Amino acid sequence: MAAETADTEARARRKVREGLVKSKKMDKTVVVEVVRRSRHPQYNKTVQSHKRYYVHDEENTLNEGDLVRIVETRPMSKLKRWRLLEILERAR
Repeated sequence: MAAETADTEARARRKVREGLVKSKKMDKTVVVEVVRRSRHPQYNKTVQSHKRYYVHDEENTLNEGDLVRIVETRPMSKLKRWRLLEILERAR
């Protein structure tokens, strides 16, 4: 019983990010760019920082420009540690 609660707690703490699909040139893998906005400590200006994640897309359903939600998962390859959780908005 205790092992089950520890497992569900660990899954509840998985990191979730939202971002745009930038590249879909690989098979079952897309590159998602996540923009993080924070305040500069000295100048109080909003600063954007970008990070790219390799995301597992089992059905190859994503296209460039789609807005998606991704979740952290076990390592699937050298760089791929995220998988698709849901598609928030399709590209126009």
